[in-house]
Amino acid sequence: MKTAEKALFGTAGSPAAFYADRLSASADMPRWLADKGLDAYEYSAGRGMRLRDDAAALLGAAAAERSIVLSLHAPYFINLATTDQAQQEKNLHYLMSSINAAALMKAGRVVFHAGGQGKAERTRAFGQVKKNLGAALEELSRRGMDKTTLLPETMGKKGQIGSLAETVELCRLWPEMLLPAVDFGHLHAITGGGYIAKSEYLAAFDYIGENLGPAALRNLHVHFSCIEFTGSGEKKHWSFSDPYGPPFEPFIEAVLDYGLAPLVICESAGTQDIDAQTMKNYYMERLPE
Repeated sequence: MKTAEKALFGTAGSPAAFYADRLSASADMPRWLADKGLDAYEYSAGRGMRLRDDAAALLGAAAAERSIVLSLHAPYFINLATTDQAQQEKNLHYLMSSINAAALMKAGRVVFHAGGQGKAERTRAFGQVKKNLGAALEELSRRGMDKTTLLPETMGKKGQIGSLAETVELCRLWPEMLLPAVDFGHLHAITGGGYIAKSEYLAAFDYIGENLGPAALRNLHVHFSCIEFTGSGEKKHWSFSDPYGPPFEPFIEAVLDYGLAPLVICESAGTQDIDAQTMKNYYMERLPE
């Protein structure tokens, strides 16, 4: 993906207003987002890769015409903590189908979830993730499918593998193929209400930069939304107008203080476009000349 000079803002999936405008095809999203002043679109294949090859190519062409940066979210079914060989083969299939679709739409990044620890002890489950991910990356490289950057995502439930430290460690082990997808809504949920102060974002940026280097940090891939949580972590995504955190302002202020240019994907519930515009407007109003 082309390195951005400024932060870019966009949506995960299609907002409610997109359908209210009587649109439904993914290829219509780039024009619709560009008309709203947004910069990016993350195609969601979380429930399964159902996008036809011709539709992926049309989406890519439409995005290129409107200068919309594309990424893709792989199916949620991936579980790299598995000890079952059949599941691991499915993991590889999900990654391959996601990479193929991303290549057709010329999206440079594929986000994925590492999986859940189940009944295993945390360290053992994370060790299995590293083993299975390493094997998958080796196979993808052997097949010449190592040009698309894969992004393990920080997760919001305590039973999921994907703390900030775990996510950064995965990327540190395979820096040529992996970058982190940092979901600050998830981190807010998993910490029981953290990431409400600018200092917390600055500390996260410090940690990422120290472990992965300035290049990985500058164009960070970020998911942002307000999330309701329980003692187990993430419960439900909401919109910025709902009484849940984290607030976006400290995040934007930390981005500006640090001089970063992240790709910020809004995952609000149905209002991704409105909330992405709110973040972009706040950022642009404070961006130094």
